[in-house]
Amino acid sequence: MSTVSTPSDPAARLSAAREALRNELKKCIVGQEDTAELLLLALLCRGHALLLGVPGVGKTLMSATLAKALHLEFHRVQFTPDLMPGDITGTEVLEEDPATGRYRRLVMQGPLFANVLLADEINRTPPKTQAALLQAMQEGEVTIGRETHKLPSPFLVLATQNPIEMEGTYPLPEAQLDRFFFCIRVEYPNLEDELSIALNAPGNALSTVNAVLDAEALHALQKTVQAVPIATDVGRYAVSLVSATRPQSGSVAGVTEFIECGASPRASQALVLAGKARALLNGRAHVDFADIRALAPAVLRHRLVLNFRARAEKTDADAIIARLLAHVPQEKA
Repeated sequence: MSTVSTPSDPAARLSAAREALRNELKKCIVGQEDTAELLLLALLCRGHALLLGVPGVGKTLMSATLAKALHLEFHRVQFTPDLMPGDITGTEVLEEDPATGRYRRLVMQGPLFANVLLADEINRTPPKTQAALLQAMQEGEVTIGRETHKLPSPFLVLATQNPIEMEGTYPLPEAQLDRFFFCIRVEYPNLEDELSIALNAPGNALSTVNAVLDAEALHALQKTVQAVPIATDVGRYAVSLVSATRPQSGSVAGVTEFIECGASPRASQALVLAGKARALLNGRAHVDFADIRALAPAVLRHRLVLNFRARAEKTDADAIIARLLAHVPQEKA
């Protein structure tokens, strides 16, 4: 396995890791730099990501390429209406010992026991199976029968949804959406990128992707992100953005009247932590207002429960977040 050089400066070390990963991802992924960076940020922050995009824009390939470039075990599960919780968590089975004739319980681990799990079309499976992911996403462990088992670390759930086709789907409940660190929109490539995809079929190059980091190096980078300082005024701005989404605040016109339920304090935590990771990725040892503003859509769009008025006036979460960013002031101490 090839590895990146490790400069002593944390920001330089993380920037070097990002460049090495970019070079490997480019072997399979054309364009989508912003999406790839958000996936890396989620991993650095020990978070999970919900990917919104139509079929064929590279969600699965991007996930598999990222896992291979980080030397992480990757599993993919196609979520279907007949999928049961045990199909993803694992089950207990009885096995007879030929020597004694006695039976013993064995745990057959499911696909959740991986570093990166791609939950493809998560809204196609019933709530009972969706809920089986909650313990894994929050605590990093799974209960099978009467025993609780730790999942590998790092552990990242990447769940995909088709934002267009809603027939025969089971929308994720708000409590589970809140467990996702980011909600990432995966858009169509531009014309030049699509031409390159059509002519070169970069998806066939997955076998040529080299691992540039491993789990141990990733753990070290995650600890580095946690230690990044953030100024009180920047932290206050992040909390103000989140607080302004709550209907009882009524602080920003054109926002709260479209929201039934705003973002929780978990969103404030995610916004601050993601800001720390973005600052390091950009070679800075401090968080700026620009980091918070850049990450607000990915952190907030899935945490806003819109009311009937928003649906009637065709106002989506991204439009509401844009109004927030335009009207919530940046107050420097």
